[in-house]
Order: sequence, then C-alpha cells, then structure tokens
Amino acid sequence: MAIFHVGVSAVPRRTLSQTFRSKSRPFCEDLIRWFEVNARDLPWRRTRDPYAIWISEVMLQQTQVKTVVPYWSRWMDKLPDVKALAEADERVVLKLWEGLGYYSRARNLLRAAKVIVESHAGRFPDTEEALLALPGIGRYSAGAIGSIAFNQPRPILDGNVIRVLTRLLAIEGSPREGALNAALWELASDLVATAADLDYKANTPFAAGNCSAVNQALMELGATICTASGPACNACPVRGHCKAWSIGSPEEYPTPVTRPKVIQQRFIAVVFGCKGHYLVRQRTTDTLNRGFWEFPNWQVTYDADSPISYISKLLGFSEDRFKALKTVRHSITCHRIQVFSYTCELSHRNQVAEQGAWVTLEEIAALALTSAHRKIASHLPEVAKLAVPSPR
Repeated sequence: MAIFHVGVSAVPRRTLSQTFRSKSRPFCEDLIRWFEVNARDLPWRRTRDPYAIWISEVMLQQTQVKTVVPYWSRWMDKLPDVKALAEADERVVLKLWEGLGYYSRARNLLRAAKVIVESHAGRFPDTEEALLALPGIGRYSAGAIGSIAFNQPRPILDGNVIRVLTRLLAIEGSPREGALNAALWELASDLVATAADLDYKANTPFAAGNCSAVNQALMELGATICTASGPACNACPVRGHCKAWSIGSPEEYPTPVTRPKVIQQRFIAVVFGCKGHYLVRQRTTDTLNRGFWEFPNWQVTYDADSPISYISKLLGFSEDRFKALKTVRHSITCHRIQVFSYTCELSHRNQVAEQGAWVTLEEIAALALTSAHRKIASHLPEVAKLAVPSPR
C-alpha cells in the first residue's frame, strides 16, 4: 500500500481524501463564497456553451490567461461553433493558433470537431465516455467541460489545483506520478461531489452551479492567491483549512520535480528578398510545427564559426551580402533556442538553391509562421510600410 506524508503523519492512499472529508463541506462553502465575489470576469465565463469552454480550456493549458483572452476572442469570432470549426481549413486553424505553441492541440481541436459533427450530429457530447473518446481530450479536459459547462460532479486536476490540494494537506511527494497523483484525483473527486450536495447554492453569473463554481474556484485560487511563489496567504479564503499555512511552509509544496536538462540550440535564418518577394518554406515532417511556414534556416553547433561566417561559407556568398536583422531567443520545453537572422537581397531567384515559395509581405502576414520566424518577419525593414502583425 502506498504511503504519503500528510502534514506530520504518514497516511495510506485509501484514506487521503478521508483525512479531509469532515472539513470538505465548510471548505467548499468558503471557496464558493470567495469565488462569487472575486472571480475574474473572463469572456469564456460569460457563456455555458461547451464549445466555447472547450476552446478556452485547451488554450489555457500551460498559457497565461492574459495571453489567451485575445486568442480566444479571435477564434470565437472566426469559428463561433463546432460546425464552423469542423468545416475550417487547417491553415485557418493554425493561423488562429499561431503563437500559442503546442500545435498538435489545434489539430486535435479540428479533428475532434469533425467527430462531433459526424458522430454526434454537431451536438457537443455531455457524457464522460463520449468526451474522452474525442481527439485531444483527456481526463482533465473532460472534467473541466463536464463541470463548468454542464455542472456535473467531475473532478479536475491541473497545476493550479495540484498546488492548492498539496498545500491544503501538506502532502509530500511527486504529485504528477503514480499513486499520489491517483490520490489527488480522488481528493478532487470528493470535493466536487461535496459541492454537488451542499445546501448552499452558488450565486454568480460565472458558474452554472456548485460543481462549476468549486472547480473554477480551485483553479482561480491557484492562479491568483495560492501561487507558486509568494502566495498571498493573508488574502486566502481557505487558509483556516490549510495544513501548509498552519505549519508556516506553503512554498515547500508541492514537492519540486526534477527538471530535465536544458538543451541549447543555435540556428541561422536568412530572409532572401527578390523584387518585393521573400522565400519561405513549409515544414512537412516536423511533428511539432508541421504545416507552419518559416524562412530558410540551418542549425549550427556551438563550436561553429561566427554565424555570418558560417552562412557565408555554406551558401557561397561574401559576408557583405548579409545584413544582420534580429537575434531571436525562445524556448520549447527544455530547449533554449537562439536564431540569428539576416537579410540577403538577390537580383534573381535562382541565385539560391533553396526550395520554397516566393511571397509578398502581405502574403507573409496571412501565413501561419512559427513563433520565432513571426518575430523575424516583424523586424524586416519593409514591414513598417505594411500592417504585418507583430508577435504576441
């Protein structure tokens, strides 16, 4: 039997939720009352449409709310319902998603919408079994949609909720692995079931009922009060229930995970220009950014020549043909990437052997570019003459 350290005691997994069960009703009431007054007015909270809530939940995974708001609004303007998404061209979907990263999520949204139209007559499914059968929807997303849109007693467990629950009972151990993760799901299930049975009823336009309110409140608390560093415990509505607060060490929970080793990578990108057109190419095999466009680029090792010397030798041009444009830095999971970009003006397109499409700046603005290359495009000298969007 798995043993977890809860506060100062070692507790078997099967009793983890039981250690808090007697306090779960006042905890849920305090949390819901706080949410009624303090919930942020977010656009997806003004609707009970499961499609709109689904889109927001997928966008919010590993992305801050302030970033998601304009993306969600643009998406809903362009693709207001599941039928519109199912009929959309993948290029439109990727363009709307451009800059959010994790592009497989956008493709899964498109795939799932087609399933909903074909298998559910366009009606968003409301059973856990049907939700879990959709591409890209796992236990968390199914729980979020089921509770927030339909007020069903389904648990959720994301980073914010994990932080709240591990601090609530001062639980030691890796919360995303094995038995402890299962125990946290059990505790989350117990809380939402408790909320469903409360005599007190949530009074807020941002929740469909108690199940909706308590799950949103758990996420809201983790995002705004019970933060990873510098938690505002004095403003916390449930600190009286919190073991980590009572022993004075909330920031010690959850137990830090071992981060993967950082991988440094360098690339050189060249913006070839010829009579108002620019060479771009589309990724066709990369699973991460498949379908996205970029300028020709090459990965280089850290012991290579200087970027301009390297690219000059590679392409057979003199160094003075290249004009430094922008050094872009960005991160993808454990990768820390530097992209040195240059412009190179040509008199004829056949001066370079690189294959791709020659497009205008207006056409570049309409393409779905990878995040790094969108930043490069925004720094082209000619871009000030046109309304080419800057990276978000």
